[in-house]
Amino acid sequence: MRVVVNYDLCEGNARCCHVAPAVFQTDDNDQLHVLIEEPTEEQREAVENAAAVCPRQAITIVETDEANRSPA
Repeated sequence: MRVVVNYDLCEGNARCCHVAPAVFQTDDNDQLHVLIEEPTEEQREAVENAAAVCPRQAITIVETDEANRSPA
């Protein structure tokens, strides 16, 4: 999975940061930063909950296909 944030919608409420602090962080200017763009399956529930609590629904989870990835 990959986390996508629509920064035009994001207000920096930081609700996602409280639910998934390993994945999301806001800075001193309330700008959201995605710390892990491709969280692990173990983090899936937290990321899904973070997306659900976003008041502007600015967070989207995109399913990725490991087979179609190019090597890093």
